[in-house]
Amino acid sequence: MNRMQWRGQQIVGATVAIGIFDGVHLGHQAIIARANEVSNGRGVIALTFDPHPMQFFAPDKAPTMLISVERRVELLRSYGADAVIVCEFDREFAAMSPDDFVSDVLINYLKISGVVVGENFSYGHKAAGRVADLIVAGEKYGFGAQEVALQADAGDVVSSTRIRKAIIEGSVEAASQLLTRPHRLEGIVIHGEKRGREIGYPTANLGYSASTNTVPGDGVYAGWLEVESHRWPAAISIGTNPTFEGERSRQVEAYALDQKGLDLYDKGAKIDFGWRLRDTLKFDGLEPLLDQMKIDCDQARKLTQN
Repeated sequence: MNRMQWRGQQIVGATVAIGIFDGVHLGHQAIIARANEVSNGRGVIALTFDPHPMQFFAPDKAPTMLISVERRVELLRSYGADAVIVCEFDREFAAMSPDDFVSDVLINYLKISGVVVGENFSYGHKAAGRVADLIVAGEKYGFGAQEVALQADAGDVVSSTRIRKAIIEGSVEAASQLLTRPHRLEGIVIHGEKRGREIGYPTANLGYSASTNTVPGDGVYAGWLEVESHRWPAAISIGTNPTFEGERSRQVEAYALDQKGLDLYDKGAKIDFGWRLRDTLKFDGLEPLLDQMKIDCDQARKLTQN
């Protein structure tokens, strides 16, 4: 099948874990873990989809993504998938019936021995297939099908939607707990106004796609900036720099603490958000801004030392 892109060695007779897996959060990790438990050493394949079905059916209503496809593959493998298949979600695939999905994809193409999915899993044209249907299909074709209960934290279900909401609201600590790691933005370091360099806080201005990346709410954060093989503790600002005159677009800027003379332009960068420090504020001039920036950097330095 041309739409199936293997990441890792092809495996026959494996257990397949199926889902979009955006974020590879606690719930997704539980599915991969269960697949490993029932695989009897025959391997685990994670089957995921790109683009997100909502991006295909209703792009104007589609959610922003928590992670890139490349990061999704990396994380799925780190949590126990021996291989990952990225399936292109297109019109032909969307029209596939539940029976055809099982027979064509799972049986004839993947030659699986088992399937593990979340309890809210659906598949096939118009999401007509449910977990109960998958279990019946398994009895027909000779594979085991299991569902994993939705994971809960703080009395609520762990989901990509919940994590996305927390990030947009600036609650990056809550998101980190559900993801089991800091939320990350990835992009290219682009040229900005260079105002930070002028005032002693040179920042890496991240170029990113606002339509596909889930960006934390405006504010100042502590976290890390990673470029190539280097990773530094950082103070991170998101917003429009309201202290300075003039209209400007929303920016994500990271100051690598205590680093001077870095040349990061046009390089790939990753920003990990650990803690929210404060809201974005408009200051009455440069001096009170610099005083607050020192406080922010001191706090970020302390938090990232642990």
